[in-house]
Amino acid sequence: MSSIDSTTSITRRLEGKVALITGGASGIGEATARLFVHHGAKVLIADIQDELGLSLCQEFSSQETISYVHCDVTSDTDVKNAVDTAISKYGKLDIMFNNAGIGGIAESGISTSSNENFKKVFDVNVFGAFLGAKHAARVMIPAKKGCIIFTSSGASVCAMEVASNAYAASKHAVVGLAKNLCVELGQYGIRVNCISPFGVATPLFLRNMTLGKKEAEELISSAGNLKGVVLEVEDIAEAALYFASEESKYVSGINLVVDGGYSLTNPTFANALKSLFS
Repeated sequence: MSSIDSTTSITRRLEGKVALITGGASGIGEATARLFVHHGAKVLIADIQDELGLSLCQEFSSQETISYVHCDVTSDTDVKNAVDTAISKYGKLDIMFNNAGIGGIAESGISTSSNENFKKVFDVNVFGAFLGAKHAARVMIPAKKGCIIFTSSGASVCAMEVASNAYAASKHAVVGLAKNLCVELGQYGIRVNCISPFGVATPLFLRNMTLGKKEAEELISSAGNLKGVVLEVEDIAEAALYFASEESKYVSGINLVVDGGYSLTNPTFANALKSLFS
């Protein structure tokens, strides 16, 4: 049973709210869009994956419940249009989930890194998040309320050799942006938070790997700290639901790390000892 199915008996926690989700056509964004709709929100998906976005919307009986807009988050015009579309279609914007992101190309080290790749990762992950927050704040400040959420990464709290310098630096920047906006926008009743997942077998994660989804999940679980469970996109959607709902009405400035405790421990010494006695 999926997490969405298991919530059928729970009160619809986003009834009457309007959400805009960037990168909402696949992965974490798609799972969040489904969960938000299930909880009563009207959702506008903003993505560059037009076919996937439109296909997702067609799964729902009412186009008044969920809709799609093409949006390149590095384009100020596109992001402004996405926010304005939410306002014109649904009358307001309560939740802005800046979820779109890329990992960039895999690189062997900083001395041979591509300047173009570094700039592209920052354009999408940081500048895109900035534009989303900027245009959301434009309509939320007059309303004196709202919720802005960012997708960061476990790489923002724990250095990982598998994460590129561009990706790790961009995700640190997203957390810094969220914390600063928490202070700036708090005076207008707007809450700002981050979610930092451990490895999740999303299309983005799998793009640079030769593994299938199941094999990737097994690999991630073997490296993780918390055993017996697998981190899935629906788990990150549940974290977004918490931040978007009234249950977190006094929670702001948080970087919620969903990593099963991975970032709290360094297993290197313990593994070295085990190798001596194995």
